[in-house]
Amino acid sequence: MYPGQLYKTDSGRLFHAGAIAIILVGLPARGKTAISRSLCRYLRWLGVQTSVFSVGNYRRQIVGVEVTNDFFSPANKATADLRTKIANACLDDMVQWFASGGQVGILDGSNTTEERRTELVERFKMFNVHPMFIETICDNPAIIDANIRNVKVSSPDYVGWDRADAVEDFKRRIENHVPFYKTIADLNLSFVKVINAGEKIMVNNIQGFLQSKIVYYLTNLHISPRTIYFARNGVSLNEHSYRADAPLAPAGHRYAESLKNFLLALRENTPVSSPTSTTPEAPRPLTVWTSSRKRSFQTAAHFLDHEEIIVRQRSVLAERHPGVCDLMTAEEIQEKYPDECLRASKDPYRHRFPRAESYYDLANRLEKVILELEREKNDVLIVAHMSVIRCLYGYLHGLPESEIPSLEIPEGVLLELRPTAYAIEEKRYKIPDDVPCVNWQQQAANLMSLAGSIPASPVFMDHYLPDSPLSSPSSSTLALSSATSPTSGKQKEPMELNSQGPELSSQL
Repeated sequence: MYPGQLYKTDSGRLFHAGAIAIILVGLPARGKTAISRSLCRYLRWLGVQTSVFSVGNYRRQIVGVEVTNDFFSPANKATADLRTKIANACLDDMVQWFASGGQVGILDGSNTTEERRTELVERFKMFNVHPMFIETICDNPAIIDANIRNVKVSSPDYVGWDRADAVEDFKRRIENHVPFYKTIADLNLSFVKVINAGEKIMVNNIQGFLQSKIVYYLTNLHISPRTIYFARNGVSLNEHSYRADAPLAPAGHRYAESLKNFLLALRENTPVSSPTSTTPEAPRPLTVWTSSRKRSFQTAAHFLDHEEIIVRQRSVLAERHPGVCDLMTAEEIQEKYPDECLRASKDPYRHRFPRAESYYDLANRLEKVILELEREKNDVLIVAHMSVIRCLYGYLHGLPESEIPSLEIPEGVLLELRPTAYAIEEKRYKIPDDVPCVNWQQQAANLMSLAGSIPASPVFMDHYLPDSPLSSPSSSTLALSSATSPTSGKQKEPMELNSQGPELSSQL
């Protein structure tokens, strides 16, 4: 099972949704691969059996990477048979995967012609698989150029290439597709159109809970580059009691100050390269997320003396509740609850001690944070307990539940993760302990006076946030339509309206 999976079924399929084929549509460099892999990661987290079938990967396996840009052109008759062979090999494997019990297959390819999309619909319906299209449309040259420079030139097709030559070659590849590209116009199809990397979303004929869940996730997704940092909270005055909620010890404040100094220096010395310019950009804003637990918030509060940094408290980022094991050592727990310890050793992810939380409980609590993390365009530092970081780290890397309880998240180490279309790039830094001796009691009092105006409840955090934590980006517009009227059977034109993300599922 996967970390956020609510239940199991004999068929392995969830939410009474049957099998769904998600078919990506769009010109190259529109974010199809990034959407495919991010959506796959999220659905697997929910426990949905999901797999990505990339036509590009099949092409690299069959003919390699040494191909000219006109190989991909629909006008190139010489390569038409080979392109059809590659596409069908990918499609055949996807159909076989559905037959073995897979629930959501994602076909990552261009699929820019009506003829090809019609073939796919007919093929999937033969096997009782519902097709759902995600079309990525972009007419903003800056977004396209940024995607080419940030993503495509680092793809397996351009290993060893000069960067400028790779950019020009890929642009010619796009030009070869443009004359043959037809946007989806058939309102009988289920589709989502993601326009200009999420500035606008059009939804048509979406059916059922799982498809609505997919659409909701897409409203939170973006392809802008950003960095996610993780750091454990500092040591408190009482590390053995959850109920005490003890404040930071002097050593914890020393660590928090070292963390702040190191991260700010790291960001200052790591210029952000501009995808559309040869000159570095200004660093992206940094937002610090933490829980309302004292040791976590007081660790993050050291960033409050920088007015440009937003510090947010989220109660859902609190560590697992230990229940009856609070104040007990590992030896005492083993002596008093030997049967519980045996069950915990067999299933460390889902087992919970009496009145305690399991990693499974924590992971489901963190789903709101996961969606907000996908939506966030600023760089983010998450200061939290090791159990929280394990779950969020496991989500970003797509790890199964069995690996999460034993993930190594060392103290005094800053984790830096950069999501890309093809992988999560990770670096780890040892935080140096180079802060001179100061009066930590006075320092803590100063920080808490700065923090006094920040309430613990996220309900009152609007003043400190660029957007409400429960809303999708303010620039997003949803155009919702249904293929047919339930009363007349006639097609309806799409209707545009502004909507916040959480309201979307009620509209479908």
